[in-house]
Amino acid sequence: MSASNRASLIGKLHTSLKKSYKPLPAQPTRPLLEHLLYGSLLQDAPADLADEGMAKCEQEFFDWNEVRVTSITELTQVLSRLPEAAKAAARLKSNLQAIFEEFYTFDLDHLKKENLGKAVGKFEKMPGMTPFVLNYTVQHGLGGHAIPIDYAAMVIMLATEIASQPEAMAGKVPGLERAIPKSKGIEFAGLLHQCASALSKNMKDKTARDVLDSVAKGSSGRLDEWLASKKAARKRVVKRKTEEKAAAVEAAKVAENEPPVTKKKSSKKAAVAKVEPVAKPPAAAAAAESEKKSSPTKKSTSKTVSKTAEDTKSADATPAKPKSAKKSVAKKPTVKKAAAKTDSSPAKKTSKKKSVKKSATTSTPAASSKKKPSSKKSDNRKLTKSKPR
Repeated sequence: MSASNRASLIGKLHTSLKKSYKPLPAQPTRPLLEHLLYGSLLQDAPADLADEGMAKCEQEFFDWNEVRVTSITELTQVLSRLPEAAKAAARLKSNLQAIFEEFYTFDLDHLKKENLGKAVGKFEKMPGMTPFVLNYTVQHGLGGHAIPIDYAAMVIMLATEIASQPEAMAGKVPGLERAIPKSKGIEFAGLLHQCASALSKNMKDKTARDVLDSVAKGSSGRLDEWLASKKAARKRVVKRKTEEKAAAVEAAKVAENEPPVTKKKSSKKAAVAKVEPVAKPPAAAAAAESEKKSSPTKKSTSKTVSKTAEDTKSADATPAKPKSAKKSVAKKPTVKKAAAKTDSSPAKKTSKKKSVKKSATTSTPAASSKKKPSSKKSDNRKLTKSKPR
C-alpha cells in the first residue's frame, strides 16, 4: 500500500473514532517508572481495570521492590480483574526485575533529561518490554511521539487494511506517526484503545463494527474471516497436539509389550563373531608346529656336538711331539689353578676364562696345525739359548 492511501485510511479511522468514542481524561503526573508499569497493566485491558490494578499494587505492597520479589501467582491474584491477569503479572514482574538489574534503582526520572534515543535503547534491551509498553512509556513518560498499539488494536489495523500481515507480526504500522501529529497522538491512542478493548471483549460489538465499516467497506467481513481462520488454526493445533500425545502413548505401550529380542540376537552374533577368530588349531597341528620349532635347535645342538667330536678326533689323530704335549698338559693345571684362585683380580679371571673357552669350543685341525710350528720355534729358541758360545 502506498503512503498516501495509508495516511487517508488512518485519517478516516481517526474521524470515525471521534464520532463513536469520547477521549479519555488526561493521565495524572507520575514518575517515569509508574508510566512504564501502568503500560504493562494497560496492554490488552480496559483503562478502568488497569487503574484498579495499579491502585491495588500500591495498596497491598510496601514498595515496588516488594512487587519485584513477589511471586507471579500472588500478583495474578491481586490483578485478577484484568482479562489476562497471568500475562500482566509476568510482564509487570519482568519489567521491574530488568529495571533493577539495569539501573539498581527505581528512580528513572534522570532519563528524561538525557537523549530520547539512549533511553529508548536501554528500554528495548529489557526482556519483558513489548512494543505497546515501550510506545506508551515514550509517549507519556518521555514526551516523545509514539502511538501504542496492542493486539486488539492491530486486529483493527488488519481488518481495515491499514497494516499487512508481516507488519502486524512485527508489531509496527509504518507511517502512523506521520499521519497523526504529535499534538493528537495521545487522543488518537486513547480512542483506538477504547475500540480495541470493546472488540476484545465482544467481537460482535456494533459500535466497533460500524467504525471498521466506515473506514473501509467490507472490514467487518474481513474480521469475520480472520476470526474463522484463527479458530481453524487453533483447532489444527489442538488436533496435532492430541495426535502427537496419542502416538507417544501407543509407542510407549508397544515398547512395553515387545520383548527385547533384537538386543539378544545382536549379543549372540557378537559372541559368535568373537569366538570364531579365537578358535584353537587341532592338537596334531600344534604338535607338528612345536616339532618344527624345536627341530632347528636340535639340529644346531647336534651340529655343535659333531663338530666338537671331529675336533677331538683330529687332535688325537695328529702326531704331537712329547714336549708340546707336556706343555699343553702343564698348561691345563695352570688354568685350573687360576680358576681356583679367589684373591686374583677379576679382569685376569675373565680374560683367562674367555681364552680357555675359545680354545676349547672353536678348536679346528687348521688351528692345531698352526700351533705346532710355534712350539718348535720356542724349542729352537730355548736350545739356541742353552748353546755355549
